[in-house]
Amino acid sequence: MKKIGIEYKGLVVDLLCKSFKDNLSVNFIVNKSGDKAKRLQHLMDYSFEVCNTFGDVFLSDDDKACALVLYPEQKRFTFKSLLLDIKLILQVVGISNIFNVTNREKAIKSNYPDAPFYYLWFIGVSMEDQGKGIGSNLLSEIIKDADQKGKPVYLETSTVKNIAWYQKFGFSIYNKLEFGYTLFLFKRIIS
Repeated sequence: MKKIGIEYKGLVVDLLCKSFKDNLSVNFIVNKSGDKAKRLQHLMDYSFEVCNTFGDVFLSDDDKACALVLYPEQKRFTFKSLLLDIKLILQVVGISNIFNVTNREKAIKSNYPDAPFYYLWFIGVSMEDQGKGIGSNLLSEIIKDADQKGKPVYLETSTVKNIAWYQKFGFSIYNKLEFGYTLFLFKRIIS
């Protein structure tokens, strides 16, 4: 696993768009009007920028999987973060969906701990390489990195088939939220 920067943004955004195009949680955020693929691309671009500024972006050594990690305690208001948020509303969420998305984010964040933690925002593997252990290797390295930093890992998934996969790595469901789909909230305590 390698920590990467802006030079890999195109690759990461493309990987995540392909990995999450049918994801229920992502599709809840992305406005249904207009070009959905373009809105999804803007969402992943936004997520990359936020994690590149207030977290870490990782790529597997073979460039077939990536992960966006956020350290919420480091996130702060800046002119850049304000511009990113405005672009997110205009290019992804849309004015008509802002209330639903804001309420969703508030509900999720109300479940987070007060202490610093490692937030695994996205982990994606190229579609043709899923099921080959590439994502498992990347997740193992992410867990090792979080343990070295002394932080528990938190994440959410709306993909039911991923529940057993996360549990295999020591994650446990600590809550479920309903938004017209079920969002499973996971945590993994430091080993």
